[in-house]
Amino acid sequence: MNQPKTNPRNDRVKRDYLIWLKDAKQRSDATVDQARHAIDRLENYTGYKDFGTFNKEQARAFKQSLLNTTAKRSGKPISISTIYHILQAIKEFLAWLHGRQEYRNRIILANIDYLSLTLGQERQAHVTGPKRYATLDEYRKALFAMPIATDIERRDQAIVAMLLLTCMRDAAVVTLKLKHIDIAHKSVFQDPRQVKTKFSKTIETILIPIVGDDVEAIVRNWVELLITEKGFAPDDPLFPKTINGQDENYNFIPVGLSREHWTNATPVRKIFRTKFERVGLPYFNPHSIRNTLTHLAYQLKLNGEQLKALSQNIGHDSPLTTLNSYGKLPIERQSEIIRSLGQKPTGVAPDDAMAAMIAEKVAAKLRI
Repeated sequence: MNQPKTNPRNDRVKRDYLIWLKDAKQRSDATVDQARHAIDRLENYTGYKDFGTFNKEQARAFKQSLLNTTAKRSGKPISISTIYHILQAIKEFLAWLHGRQEYRNRIILANIDYLSLTLGQERQAHVTGPKRYATLDEYRKALFAMPIATDIERRDQAIVAMLLLTCMRDAAVVTLKLKHIDIAHKSVFQDPRQVKTKFSKTIETILIPIVGDDVEAIVRNWVELLITEKGFAPDDPLFPKTINGQDENYNFIPVGLSREHWTNATPVRKIFRTKFERVGLPYFNPHSIRNTLTHLAYQLKLNGEQLKALSQNIGHDSPLTTLNSYGKLPIERQSEIIRSLGQKPTGVAPDDAMAAMIAEKVAAKLRI
């Protein structure tokens, strides 16, 4: 007898949860999709039994099945990090389900804990390898090696220049309109009503001059081309998507620029991959520019106020967020600094502004 492939009652409650996750908890579409896939895994494992049948035996068996699961492509076990995030998503769903009157006496909170990994496994799930990112010189080398014979090629170069100048998220860059950039004041207004910013934050970004006036000139010339030669209006995309046509052999080829936005940032990542390959460098994703600029800030020995400005420019509320997310030192630099601690002090005074911000952050943590 074939097992059912759906459970109408489960479907209704799952739909309610995903709406709650998006509208009440303000989770992104990507997070909501991850939660949906995790819950689908649990349903598939149980043969689409009612969620109210959840118990500790089911939890332990499901967790073990994940630990025994292999990836289809590689044939290797799925990562402990993937398992951890699946289990966390399901635990959050079941806890929400327990809060509903019809499930309160059916789902026992203590049973949800059986979905937890061991402490050792959880530590493994949070281990990350060394972050790879290009230097500013490597970015500039790749940027100025890009061809600019066509409008499409000039657009591609302008996108890379824009990301270097702003450290914006690629998803935000592809949603920018011409009106969002102010060339005269060298600024970009990331309006969350139209620009896809993280957590729908309003971000006012100043073009970062340390990457070079010649990089800024690429963006300035691109904006001028759109306005004077293409007749683009303020509400047209700053980086319009490509129009594809057919050659004499009916193969699709790029033929020009449209007046529409790209639907996602995938083309931007392809541009980055191509530009690095052209100069013999490994691929670095657009987001890693934040690591590049944060480490450049170390080299420039920015003071507390300057770090705050850089952090704010990226869209962070605190410079500690910037440093924690993108400022991990390579082991070589860590070793160099630690070994230098035994040397005589240079007489350089600590940065009072940075010290004050750290003290404020620590105090806030202690008040929680």
